[in-house]
Amino acid sequence: MFQYIQEILPALLSGTKMTLSIFFWTLICSIPLGALVGLGLIQRFKPLTWLLNFYVWIMRGTPLLLQLIFVFYGLPIIHIVFQRYDAAMFAFILNYTAYFGEIFRGGFQSVPKGQFESAKVLRLSYGQTIRKIVIPQVFKIVLPSIGNEVINLVKDSSLVYVIGLGDLLRAGNVATARDVTLLPLILVGIIYLALTAVCTIVLKLIEKRENVWR
Repeated sequence: MFQYIQEILPALLSGTKMTLSIFFWTLICSIPLGALVGLGLIQRFKPLTWLLNFYVWIMRGTPLLLQLIFVFYGLPIIHIVFQRYDAAMFAFILNYTAYFGEIFRGGFQSVPKGQFESAKVLRLSYGQTIRKIVIPQVFKIVLPSIGNEVINLVKDSSLVYVIGLGDLLRAGNVATARDVTLLPLILVGIIYLALTAVCTIVLKLIEKRENVWR
């Protein structure tokens, strides 16, 4: 058994690299974009809020799997072609930006209006108020919700299997079909559990650090 594990482990680790690549780039791109969407959702300019609400509704109201299939298999019909990895990143970033946007919207709305009035008294610009006063408070408020989405992202990354990307789940499924054994899938489950455990520990440490400064 140990010899067999050694044989399939390189393929599983290679798939894990793809999974981590999608995970990290989605987070790096979608969190700041989500903050901008959340900020846009609370503006008084109605056309902007209507447009962003429609975008969030579409992204949250349809399955991520459908969005992946639409981007990779559907858009080529109208001559918009993505490579597999680019299609996955495009769909994931659009999807998670919408979710993070809603999270940040709730965070921005929970900041007392008195904070903005105090910033005006101090003659801070709107940008300075958002950057120096509002965002640090919002980050502490939304951190638990962001943590939940981070854990979901680890598991959702397995959906790229449907467009043929060589992620962790695909590597395990190929080994299972080839060797007619459940061991590769068990190893895949263990690796996913390890990834979510690491994310949970890191998020707990960040929350603990932020609570110290409250």
